[in-house]
Amino acid sequence: MKQDVENVIKSHTEPNSDEYFMQEALKEANLAYLENEVPVGCVVVRNNTIIARSHNTRDKEEDIFGHAEIKALKEASSQIGSWILDDVSVYVTLEPCFMCAGALLQARVKKIVFAASEPKHGAIGSITNIFELPNINHHPEIIKGINEIEASTLLKQFFKDLREKRKSK
Repeated sequence: MKQDVENVIKSHTEPNSDEYFMQEALKEANLAYLENEVPVGCVVVRNNTIIARSHNTRDKEEDIFGHAEIKALKEASSQIGSWILDDVSVYVTLEPCFMCAGALLQARVKKIVFAASEPKHGAIGSITNIFELPNINHHPEIIKGINEIEASTLLKQFFKDLREKRKSK
């Protein structure tokens, strides 16, 4: 059964807080879930305003770059008119993979907030931390664990549903 994010997200948070923006990313993750995509959502925030949002579309679009973070960064770059995003914060429901962490590094984002760790592909602490590699000269603020239970619950439910669908075939 597909979950409504409103049921798993805390209802009372301060506007313009990390929790608030992560809830917005969770709404995007829910959209991915409804489209049978791995439920990862992302929002990009500048001056306490969401300037870009996206969710995974890799399977639907058959696009390796269909990760929530890549799509949101592209939209943010378009909004700002620059590939340098050094005054934005990125909120994503799952720890970025190497590709997405690399894009965040290249974009020079100010702050990265992620909900759930990704033990198989996470590149901001789980497997390695790309921002701690030698000679890396960009070090954004990193916050992890905001709304972790909600994001993890959504991911676990998605993969449980996927396993059940495969079983029934």
